[in-house]
Amino acid sequence: MTGTYIYDAVRTPFGRAGGALSGVRPDDLAALVMRTTAERAGLDPARIDEVIFGDANQGGEDNRNVARFGALLAGFPSSVPGVTVNRLCGSSVESVIQGSRAIETGDAAIVLAGGVESMSRAPFVVEKSPKPWPAAGNPTMWNTAIGWRMVNPALRSDWTISNGESAEKLAQIYGISREEQDAFALLSHRRAADAWAAGIYDGEIVQVDGYELARDESIRPDTTPEKMAGLKPLFAKDGSVTAGNSSPINDGASAVLLGAEGALDVEPLARITGRGVFGNDPDVFGVAPVEAANRALARAGRTWADVDFVELNEAFAAQSLACAKLWPDLDPANLNIHGGALAIGHPLGASGGRIIGHAAHELVRRGGGVAVAAICIGVGQGLAVVLER
Repeated sequence: MTGTYIYDAVRTPFGRAGGALSGVRPDDLAALVMRTTAERAGLDPARIDEVIFGDANQGGEDNRNVARFGALLAGFPSSVPGVTVNRLCGSSVESVIQGSRAIETGDAAIVLAGGVESMSRAPFVVEKSPKPWPAAGNPTMWNTAIGWRMVNPALRSDWTISNGESAEKLAQIYGISREEQDAFALLSHRRAADAWAAGIYDGEIVQVDGYELARDESIRPDTTPEKMAGLKPLFAKDGSVTAGNSSPINDGASAVLLGAEGALDVEPLARITGRGVFGNDPDVFGVAPVEAANRALARAGRTWADVDFVELNEAFAAQSLACAKLWPDLDPANLNIHGGALAIGHPLGASGGRIIGHAAHELVRRGGGVAVAAICIGVGQGLAVVLER
């Protein structure tokens, strides 16, 4: 069975909701990173066996298989197929996992994976009456940008709490204080700002023509402990989860070019050696990456002692700190060394491609090593991959 290699990874800067990229359609964002990745690798797009892109919303301009339309907008020949996958926040990790499986089973030699999300442009939807038109009554309007909507009343009530309420629950279970959460968020902002200033992200970024961003738009390098402490809890009157220690709402796209050994005439960045998925109760969704990563490492024939660093998507500071506590063999200094989603942003369908891509580029900068990329997913799931160089 052949291995799967990452030959390149590219992303846009992540814009704030309502910010610099809010005027750009999600299919155009997807097309940009697809086209750029192929160009950087000197790849004839006709050689791509499959485009697999993640997208959590799929309710607006991204509603008709954004992977396929992104590829067409990128100028790829119509012979290149595309499929859109949805595992919510883990959608682009899922795309990479599915692409790697296709390569390792011989179904494909080159797969372009990744994901996209425009949370700014996510539409409002109106619940439709089951009665013939015209509908009777007063239909409910829902904002599709984030969170639960049209929840099935048959689900357990504790499973339908918001992700923020779940973060509060994790903080209580694992004894994570407000001060710890704020300090973790502050560190994320400072690390991300420092990484941008040092040019760490330069080789991973493609600017959106006409919408150039100097860096990810949600990074706040001037934030202070005092500013963090002054924010009010969002999800419980006496809670600890605030806007400052929660990931923001964002727009962006990411792409990861996968191939079999020798499939491209460029040196690969890294190899995928392990994959893991795990499900747990939805009301504690944030710790699902713990077991997903443990399983991925076991399948890679590795232990935590082999891991040089971890890229964990920061949905909430409480969630990330809970995971860190449950990985006792992980040095916290090696977690999100260049900042995470609390600062960089979390455009749901694109975040997994960002963390995998950054891990691969970082392995090149280090000259080799072992990395874990992991992500939590609303409704109680986690995904992880192990990368080696």
